[in-house]
Amino acid sequence: MIGRSKDWLLAIGGGALLALMINYNSLLAKHTTPMFASWVAHGLGAVAALALVVLYSRVFRSADKAGDARREKIPLWFYLGGIPGTFTVILAAVTVNSSLSLSGTIALMLLGQVLFGIVSDHFGLFRTPKRRTVPADILGALCVLTGSALIIFGRA
Repeated sequence: MIGRSKDWLLAIGGGALLALMINYNSLLAKHTTPMFASWVAHGLGAVAALALVVLYSRVFRSADKAGDARREKIPLWFYLGGIPGTFTVILAAVTVNSSLSLSGTIALMLLGQVLFGIVSDHFGLFRTPKRRTVPADILGALCVLTGSALIIFGRA
């Protein structure tokens, strides 16, 4: 149970960091261009990731060799995760600076994530375990849709 609570807190923290990243990136895009803001975000992200890799490799230098064996079996297309991230940053920078603003953008991005997650689980896309879609999944997506509509259209 404690492990699950930790997972929930990490996911919530990740969502908060995502909103913070989108906000800062959209401010940069407002003063430059969405493409430049995306380059800056990904450049800084690459530097931070490299620093974490170096730190991790120094702290856990005596790691087992199993990690090296697993790395050889990874298909090349697994490394393409940054491409959707790039479009996410660019599209978010554009929409945050529109009438949707930050809250509307995050709400609709969440809806897209939930719907794609349901489809991915149902069909087992990208080597995820197949999971049957249940009515609670659809109800959850409808709740997110309703909340998104309230956020976007409920402004006074």
